[in-house]
Amino acid sequence: MKIYTKTGDKGETSLFGGERVWKNNLRIECYGTVDELNAVIGLSLTEIKNQEIIDALSKIQNDLFVLGSDLATPEKQSGNQPSVPRIQNDHSKTIEKQIDYFDSQLPELRNFILPGGSKGASLLHLARTVCRRGERLVVNLFNQEKISEEIVVYLNRLSDLLFVLSRFENFTSNIKDTCWKP
Repeated sequence: MKIYTKTGDKGETSLFGGERVWKNNLRIECYGTVDELNAVIGLSLTEIKNQEIIDALSKIQNDLFVLGSDLATPEKQSGNQPSVPRIQNDHSKTIEKQIDYFDSQLPELRNFILPGGSKGASLLHLARTVCRRGERLVVNLFNQEKISEEIVVYLNRLSDLLFVLSRFENFTSNIKDTCWKP
């Protein structure tokens, strides 16, 4: 299979199902940002040694492919609907359980903290900010087109999990979080 098709040379691309849109279409921005988030998580994995975090992030990377395919496949009102996996409530519930698990092992958070600490934790903070940008874009898309509310919920929970994982990475690396001092 060839990597290049030349079908996007004039600035258009295809959604799953065949609809052609401009590459700066909001839906493309959304799943492009999800792809960027997945890449930052992949980069984070090169620095993290804790197996529990690695396992959680590996599952998330697969979920983000589901989320991307969900965004790349508009829900049609009628006609043939391409069959793709979609983000479900169970995905968000799994994230919530992970947040509760990792957070229960951390000291209580009493201050705002600055992004940083170990390289792995810093990369997880970067992933969190990319996730938040993706969430903002998806909310914008949600207000303009028919997409599942579960996508918004998932990204909201995921950014929280990435925050908790960054703290957990610092904690298990014996590196203190840096408190914000206004």
